[in-house]
Amino acid sequence: MVPVLFALGTNLGDREANLRRAIAWLRRETAVDAVSAVYETAPMYDTDQGAFLNMCVAARTDLAAEALLARLKAAEAEIGRVPSRPNGPRLIDLDLLLYGDRVIDLPELAVPHPRMAERGFVLAPAADVAAGWIHPVEGRSVAELLQRLGPLSGVTRRGDLRPD
Repeated sequence: MVPVLFALGTNLGDREANLRRAIAWLRRETAVDAVSAVYETAPMYDTDQGAFLNMCVAARTDLAAEALLARLKAAEAEIGRVPSRPNGPRLIDLDLLLYGDRVIDLPELAVPHPRMAERGFVLAPAADVAAGWIHPVEGRSVAELLQRLGPLSGVTRRGDLRPD
């Protein structure tokens, strides 16, 4: 099985319920090893929208990366995501950040996630569950990438996801 790291984000509807549904889906489709705390984060890039809840999940899978991406997109649709503007509001976002130590550069899939190393809202929860994982392009651990960002603004640790 290949170790994988997912980022989850939501800023529409019942944000905690959206995250719970996404985690339940990941538990059905992969072997989940760890779930991060929830972080409330200010939107990045497109700032005219509500705050996000973000978290990360470390898991293992037997699926090929391309098949896993297709399943993630199907899960987003199942949870209720509809297309919107780039970096705009969304009911759920499921990103494949790392797929073992592989570097994948396809039109529909880039792994590691191309903006992972610049995003505190990704690295803070990723450090909860995968601090020692090495970014295969940067050659640094998740914890080192987070430290390199310096103090984070707009990223607040809220704690564990509350049960239903």
